[in-house]
Amino acid sequence: MSMQERLNSIEQEIEHACEKVGRNRNSVHIVAVTKYVSVETTKQTLDHGLTHIGENRAEGAIEKWNALHDRGIWHFIGSLQTRKVKQIIGKFAYLHSLDRLSLAEEVDKRLEPGEIMKCFVQVNVSGEESKAGITPEELHSFIRQLSQYKGIQVVGLMTMAPFYEAPESTRPVFKKLRELRDEVQVLQLEHAPCTELSMGMSNDYLVAVEEGATFIRLGSALVGRE
Repeated sequence: MSMQERLNSIEQEIEHACEKVGRNRNSVHIVAVTKYVSVETTKQTLDHGLTHIGENRAEGAIEKWNALHDRGIWHFIGSLQTRKVKQIIGKFAYLHSLDRLSLAEEVDKRLEPGEIMKCFVQVNVSGEESKAGITPEELHSFIRQLSQYKGIQVVGLMTMAPFYEAPESTRPVFKKLRELRDEVQVLQLEHAPCTELSMGMSNDYLVAVEEGATFIRLGSALVGRE
């Protein structure tokens, strides 16, 4: 299938999932995960009308950003080492993997005065040891502590579900993240509006949409691999 054919199919499926649960299709944003493809394929992604580009390695992302930064909205979606923060500041609008105060401190330190980094706090809902993120029990305290960093805005929560052959098995994970997001909203913290949910990947994004995802991260299902 061509990228356009894959995109058409994905759009139809998202539309159906939104209708199923009474959501507006416009509330779901596709982040095209381009970590395994070339600059040219990333350009084609933008040419097809997608604006959100996701990368998970600072080194691989910079070449693409240098070539295409004037066209897309860039998301850093992978685990970020503190020493590499300086490579993404000023380039990426969103950080999907905020999971420790030392990272928040470094991001805040590197930002220009008045500059804001839109962050998703990564929560390890499933409890898998292989997954990064804070525990659900740590969430409220962690988000409150982030108020000391004036450049950090918590726009939402992010999680990665376990890989299951049956995508339906991921539903409890996505449902729990939505419930955690709702709890944070009740706190009415100025630095943490927490309106967004980054969850769902190529194998389980439709379940994530049904459970409230506002950003879904699609790699192989959309852009393929090279």
